[in-house]
Amino acid sequence: MKGSAVIVGAGIGGLATAVGLRRAGWEVTVLERWPEIRPEGTALGMRPAAQSALDRLGLGAELRRRTVPYRSAQILTPDGRRLADLPLERIERKEGRPVLMLSRVSLMEMLLDAAGAATVRTAADITDPAALRSRYDLVVGADGLRSTVRRAFFDTTARPRYTGIVAWRGVAAFEPPVHGETWGAGQVFGVTPQEPGVTNWYAAVATPEGHRESLDALRARFAGWHTAVTRALAEADEKNVLRHEIHDLRPRLRSFAGGNAVLVGDAAHAMTPSLGQGACQALLDADTLTTCLREAGDVASALRRYDASRRRPAQRVVTMSRLMTRLAGHHLQGPRNLLLRLLDA
Repeated sequence: MKGSAVIVGAGIGGLATAVGLRRAGWEVTVLERWPEIRPEGTALGMRPAAQSALDRLGLGAELRRRTVPYRSAQILTPDGRRLADLPLERIERKEGRPVLMLSRVSLMEMLLDAAGAATVRTAADITDPAALRSRYDLVVGADGLRSTVRRAFFDTTARPRYTGIVAWRGVAAFEPPVHGETWGAGQVFGVTPQEPGVTNWYAAVATPEGHRESLDALRARFAGWHTAVTRALAEADEKNVLRHEIHDLRPRLRSFAGGNAVLVGDAAHAMTPSLGQGACQALLDADTLTTCLREAGDVASALRRYDASRRRPAQRVVTMSRLMTRLAGHHLQGPRNLLLRLLDA
């Protein structure tokens, strides 16, 4: 089946959907509200399932060219003692390939190139979402946590809820002796590979909503932690550090599809970053949606199949990620089997 599609939002989920639909022969328009697309962010972990999705979108070779494998990592205490291993080796044994790390900027560049510059219209303010439904065969809401498409066509009780956590992200020009996460009361610090000689770091700290603090205040929070943490923060530059209040979407949506409208990515299932699964789930949404549309005889049956395939698995990851945020934020160490199941989600 082929037709015309409008995708609202030019993030990972929206651009990946554009790539898939164009490969399937659809006429695609992407509407982005910002005046220009300026990718930002640090490293993303591409799980094997997300790698397979990118393979099917024709981007697997480029993904592997840009990435480094992530094969070993630990959870540590603030003084550097080991609590547990992250299940990266188990994931590689089970799936036959390792988790791959790349920057969000690189992923966005790949998707933009594959989607085609002419497909994307920037500075597009959606004032009448209903008009899109009559103009296009398919309307894809890929417009994030505060989705206009979701508010217009789906359950309005679902809305962003602040998790009590602020995430900081940056990069450092050194490679630590051990990658992984360090857990303390009310705060977590992580270091992962990004590319040779460059380390991605992130900090998640319990913070009242609306409260802003400086990078120096963040350094003070982690004073006395082991060397990889203090060195990464010492080298950080305020101008190049990202800070975001973390929200997820609650209550869960009863459907990701309605009529000829469908949701992907954060618009459907915004989650905390504790499992590092947001980008992966958006790619799985895009791949599944485009597969369903390619194989179905009509839009309605394709969207029903997409909803049946993706809603419960994605919402399960949202729930596990929320639980992981609570575990890490309260420095709970067990039960160990639960912790490892969450990390392996």
